[in-house]
Amino acid sequence: MAEDGKKPVSEEAEKPVAEASVVEEVVAVAEVTAPPPAVPEAEEAAEKLKEEEEVVEKLEEEVAAAAEEEKPKVVEEGEKMTESVSFKEESNVVGDLPENQRKALEELKVLVREALEKHEFTAPPPPPPPPAKEEEKAPATEEEPKTEAPAEPAPEVVCPPPVEESEKKEEKEEEKKEEEKKEEEKVAPPEPAEPVVVAAVVETVTAVVVDEDGTKTVEAIEETIVVAPPAPPAEEAAAVVEEVTPPPPAEEVPPPPPPPPEEVEIWGIKLFDDDRTDVVLLKFLRARDFKPKEALTMLKNTVLWRKSFGIETLLGDDLGTHLESVVFMEGSGKEGHPVCYNAYGKFLNKELYQNTFSDEEKRQNFLRWRIQFLEKSIRKLDFSPNGINTIIQVNDLKNSPGFKRELRQSTNQALHLLQDNYPEFVAKQIFINVPWWYLAFNRMISPFLTQRTKSKFVFAGPSKSAETLFKYIAPEQVPVQYGGLKRDGDTEFSICDPVTLVTIKPGCKHVIEFPYSEPCQLIWELRVIGWDVTYGAEFVPTVEEGYTVIVQKARKIAPTDEPVISNSFKIGEPGKVILTIDNQTSKKKKLLYRSKTQPCD
Repeated sequence: MAEDGKKPVSEEAEKPVAEASVVEEVVAVAEVTAPPPAVPEAEEAAEKLKEEEEVVEKLEEEVAAAAEEEKPKVVEEGEKMTESVSFKEESNVVGDLPENQRKALEELKVLVREALEKHEFTAPPPPPPPPAKEEEKAPATEEEPKTEAPAEPAPEVVCPPPVEESEKKEEKEEEKKEEEKKEEEKVAPPEPAEPVVVAAVVETVTAVVVDEDGTKTVEAIEETIVVAPPAPPAEEAAAVVEEVTPPPPAEEVPPPPPPPPEEVEIWGIKLFDDDRTDVVLLKFLRARDFKPKEALTMLKNTVLWRKSFGIETLLGDDLGTHLESVVFMEGSGKEGHPVCYNAYGKFLNKELYQNTFSDEEKRQNFLRWRIQFLEKSIRKLDFSPNGINTIIQVNDLKNSPGFKRELRQSTNQALHLLQDNYPEFVAKQIFINVPWWYLAFNRMISPFLTQRTKSKFVFAGPSKSAETLFKYIAPEQVPVQYGGLKRDGDTEFSICDPVTLVTIKPGCKHVIEFPYSEPCQLIWELRVIGWDVTYGAEFVPTVEEGYTVIVQKARKIAPTDEPVISNSFKIGEPGKVILTIDNQTSKKKKLLYRSKTQPCD
């Protein structure tokens, strides 16, 4: 009997050993799966990053060396860029568009209409979703540990102490078999209910067993432990939790009726139900190669940026007049495009430069002023299909402090904003008084520009600036400081008085005659770009017996002299006024002149 009593003890003694071995195996597995292998991976990744950085540095050095070697070539090729590239502005009349462009426009209209109905122009959709996902994950993570908590203490309850006490009692009470049989009968009936009791309260069962007999109560405890494993209820509880967590979505509630489509305006034009809408949409389509979805994305971003930047409020802000000499609108091109001049050389004035770029606040004010100026200029454009809705930009780089960090940063920031939010508003981008280094810089960035963008660029050195401007802007519309005849406060002539442009060959004379048969007052003005020529004027009567009158004695006009010469002569008899320009230099000269008559008093 002693042997029989020892058998269960040995079996039970083996169990903790087995459990200990299992624990050791888990620890061993944990040690095997621990971070040691991750360390070499991190080291290898760091080494790879270092190698990549070294390769990048070598490539940058090679590119810089190649750029220095090709510097003279860049200058030579840059000089060729002074020639204008032909560019014809596209039509905004839907009937004139190719079939694929018409389809793209119609598709974009549909997309815009849907976006307006969904109020997608009001606020960006991405920001709201992330916090919602985090809130959904939070309760799940909080509930999971609650279900797993009761599963852990269950195996800890199976401990050998009660078994040892029962063994001692078995040895001492071997003779009490009859009582054990009676106790078996008492213990047997509650066995079916033990799984529930053990699952609910394990400690109470063990306490009852200790007070009574040992052997059979130990067996009962073993049965309860086997029958009532805590793991399944934990999984079921987790499943229940998973099933309970999804219901939170309240999407089943019938949504309220959709609000009416929002009304969105850009540059004072509605994005729907407006005769000028097609012109606006075509600008975004052309900026994205007639890809409707990409054009819609750009349009949305522009509308959202305008709201965040406060464009409508900005239009009424008073930002001062100290920059009016730097950026200004003056005249129009030969096809009616307004002309905007950017005179960066004005920033050589240290006081003006400091007041504009000395700190971040002032640089932001400059950016706001530039955007405000552009917005006001755009509001004056005609967005009808046959109207003028683009601008000619003239960039004067004479004495430009282009390498100053603050100016470069502010200019780049403004350029990015204009490219992203003001598509297809430039008919021609003309750079005048361009130094050699800018041509080299343009050569470097040229590969990154589209052919469409490059076709709008025109570059001209100091000697070709005026001539280049006259290709796109009539001389009477060009300010006098850029080679034209437009002057502030000119009471005799206006932009309505046309100018004649003549080229005088090297070593040649050019004669201008104004014949008149009735008495009048003749007024004229002229200029030669770069002068360095001889100029004279006289009146020759028609009658042979009359006397020639010297109006302006011939004299040489230096480049530093007055850029425009104005004169008048009262004609009392039939005759003609003759102007003579003698070019004795080895270079051709551009002559501009115009005249008008007034009745004699």
